[in-house]
Amino acid sequence: MKSTEIKQNIQTLIDNFSEEEFVFDLLVAYGISKTSVTRLKKGDYNLSKLDGEILYKKKIFFKVEETNKLLSSIEEIAKEERIVKQQPRFAIFTDFKQLVAKDLKLGKNLDIQLKELPNYFDFFLPLAGSEVYNASNNNEADRNASYKMASLYDVLIEENPTIYNSKESIHSLNIFLSRLLFCFFAEDTEIFKEESIFTDTLAQHTAENGKDTHIFLDDLFDRLNTENVAHLPEYLRKFEYVNGGLFGQKINAPIFNFKARKTLLELGELNWKDINPDIFGSMIQAVVIPEYRSDLGMHYTSVENILKLIKPLFLDELYEAYEKATTIPQLRSLINRISKIKFFDPACGSGNFLIITYKEIRLLEIKILEKITDLEGNAPTIKWTSIQLSQFYGIEIDDFAHEMA
Repeated sequence: MKSTEIKQNIQTLIDNFSEEEFVFDLLVAYGISKTSVTRLKKGDYNLSKLDGEILYKKKIFFKVEETNKLLSSIEEIAKEERIVKQQPRFAIFTDFKQLVAKDLKLGKNLDIQLKELPNYFDFFLPLAGSEVYNASNNNEADRNASYKMASLYDVLIEENPTIYNSKESIHSLNIFLSRLLFCFFAEDTEIFKEESIFTDTLAQHTAENGKDTHIFLDDLFDRLNTENVAHLPEYLRKFEYVNGGLFGQKINAPIFNFKARKTLLELGELNWKDINPDIFGSMIQAVVIPEYRSDLGMHYTSVENILKLIKPLFLDELYEAYEKATTIPQLRSLINRISKIKFFDPACGSGNFLIITYKEIRLLEIKILEKITDLEGNAPTIKWTSIQLSQFYGIEIDDFAHEMA
């Protein structure tokens, strides 16, 4: 069956939508024979004994689920032995407004509005025998981390319905998630001295049911904002003081349960060295804003694409000037020129463009200082960066994205 035909079949399915027939119409749309689908409907091919579930060997696992449980449920079902044993290619959960799916072979995730399914028909092409080419994707780790963070967010909202019910309280939860991101990244990139110190300490000093996890996190975040730690228990003294404002504001951690703690530990098992810190702001923005959930981790402009923009815009010209500068006065003049440039993004989101621009400009400044050192034969007299954060400007309408930027 041609892909154009499948896409048209999916569009027809949406145009003539039936909740009762959805999963069966979906299989037919991808070329599964009507005879097989009829037997599945009768129960002959359904290997699940639980009401409301469909488990079709080597094809799909399907279940209708509550909206706030879609992401967490699909992560759990992907690990259940009774499911794994039947080797379904896809797990699909829906509330008939939102659809969440997981390719259990490739580990890829889909989170969309159901009406958008025709635009994502290619995700399920393996059902039609057309294998997806699993090309190397440099942001696969970013997407997996985003998806897992979204799952944690959903569980915490479900567990704390009376706490996170206002714009201000949701903002506090956003800051809390930002702190978690820092800890995960810090323990895998030697910001913290001990590898996996955050995840290991969390696992060792909290109960499995998650009921004291919020107490541990409150104590830890207080410690990260405290220089004098003589009065603290040894397991907290192992962490270093974190300069800056990330842990400065007193925000109580949300209440955890078994599922939330388990998801938190699973986040710690990811290799955060492979995850691009430039997208942390955008990651949380997509996690907490429902309309940004579609294809988590792909919502931001990649580093590569930003470089394609800023190189011809100004970076190539500055590097050309750097190559031509052969004297110390010329190099100092170039630093002075860079220090007067203003960078502006009129729709900055969580600040990806500005962050990467800042990093690239600082890298160029370091190269210039190294060249001055070579010419002078000793350390340059410019000891501090001439590039200031006040050179970078952005406009963003969304409050949380603005705060992250």
